[in-house]
Amino acid sequence: GRMESQDAPDGPGVHRGFICASFNQDTTSLSVGTKTGYRLFSVTAVDKLDCIHEGGECPDVYIVERLFSSSLVVVVSLSMPRRMNVYHFKKGTEICNYSYSNNILSVRLNRQRLVVCLEESIYIHNIKDMKLLKTLLNTPTNPSGLCALSINHSNSYLAYPGNATIGEITIYDANNLSTVTLIQAHDSPLAALTFSASGTKLASASEKGTVIRVFSIPEGQRLFEFRRGMKRYVSISSLSFSADAQFLCASSNTETVHIFKLEQHSPSPEEESPTWSAYVGKMFTAASTYLPTQVSDMMHQDRAFATVRLNMFGLKNICALATIQKLPRLLVASSDGFLYIYNVDPQDGGECVLVQKHSEEQVEEKEEDKPEDVSPQPPGQSYAATVALPSTPPSSTTLMGYSEDGGAQKGEVIPEHEFAEGPVCLDDENEFPPVGNQSN
Repeated sequence: GRMESQDAPDGPGVHRGFICASFNQDTTSLSVGTKTGYRLFSVTAVDKLDCIHEGGECPDVYIVERLFSSSLVVVVSLSMPRRMNVYHFKKGTEICNYSYSNNILSVRLNRQRLVVCLEESIYIHNIKDMKLLKTLLNTPTNPSGLCALSINHSNSYLAYPGNATIGEITIYDANNLSTVTLIQAHDSPLAALTFSASGTKLASASEKGTVIRVFSIPEGQRLFEFRRGMKRYVSISSLSFSADAQFLCASSNTETVHIFKLEQHSPSPEEESPTWSAYVGKMFTAASTYLPTQVSDMMHQDRAFATVRLNMFGLKNICALATIQKLPRLLVASSDGFLYIYNVDPQDGGECVLVQKHSEEQVEEKEEDKPEDVSPQPPGQSYAATVALPSTPPSSTTLMGYSEDGGAQKGEVIPEHEFAEGPVCLDDENEFPPVGNQSN
């Protein structure tokens, strides 16, 4: 999830220094771009928002993306919008930078691939050595740089608009560098795309924002359709699955965040007594192939499972579902410069309760995820008994690199499973070609 608020950086309610925000791939940290640089925060405890790093290498940062919990961070500045800077933030060194033929609109990362999206082209790099593997030229015009990359590097699916005027999605295999399928998702142009953590589901919304659809990947079959109110068109700014893909949250320029539950439509008879809903579900599944659209749409009108009423309207925000201190939470980072944390009831849903609001202004630096930093939680709250568990120490087979250290000291070691297979010495400069400033 990510957002930008370039249109009115000084408008009412928008924080003066705030430009953009994004959660990392597993929602354990929040990156914020500001007029003076960028900040990385740990979001692994409810009661504190620790600043892990503050970078001032370049001002006016409108893209900042961190690779999981590693020291690799990609930064793009409004002062040089065609140039991607890749930093090892724990060492304070630049790994490389690349310049492109046009402004960079978005960057996506997993442990295998780094994808750079421009308005009419997409560049796919191998993340281990930053080598450019593929350039997709003349992609349908994509002014917002909308694209999604599966965070599961074993499939590395990439989704981007296949058409500028209707909601067609191209699914591309960024590992094997080939197109997989085209999905006819919506009648109007796409506004939001996101993969589930395993890369087996893709959610999409169009510019109208009335319907959110979920497709199976790689097949592209429609699995779910969620309605978020028929009354007005809204611009959906952010879509995000929970780690287990049981829930999907959607936020927009309105005051409501919707959380949908991905419940299967046709439970098998042995699992459930034949209730009316099970019967209708089966009937629907059988009939959907030849029912007129209006009817199948009607039978798909799922209500939101849970909702959040934000205390703001019209501000850009991004949302994500995360398990923090063993409980399900909804995180909302808003362009007012605050991170809001809500409790989600995974059984009954309903209205979510705000449990914490943090300013993204803090600059006091902390080591990441040290369990002894967890302050006692205020009494009288249902989750007071939960505590952050100490992170697992790195496994014995370790690599040198962008330390995905999960709390290990010094930040020079990563567990082997944190990277795609193969020898990785990402903080050894010899691994990289003499990049300097390559132009693509």
